[in-house]
Amino acid sequence: MSAFERGVAALAQYKARTGSVKVPRGHVEALPDGTEVKLGVFLSNSKSRRTKLTVDKLAALAGLGLEWAVVEGAA
Repeated sequence: MSAFERGVAALAQYKARTGSVKVPRGHVEALPDGTEVKLGVFLSNSKSRRTKLTVDKLAALAGLGLEWAVVEGAA
């Protein structure tokens, strides 16, 4: 599993538990396999680098409810 895939899995888990995709920058999410993801940092970095993300990666993030990841014209 890539770092990006772990980040998406962590966000999905966080959203399922909290009902929100608003993650504090310092939040660390523990995945079922014991991997810890610095979720707040992952989201901050993903947002700041969104112009470099592939359409598939943006779609994965948008699918979880991140409005900044919605691809123009793809909605």
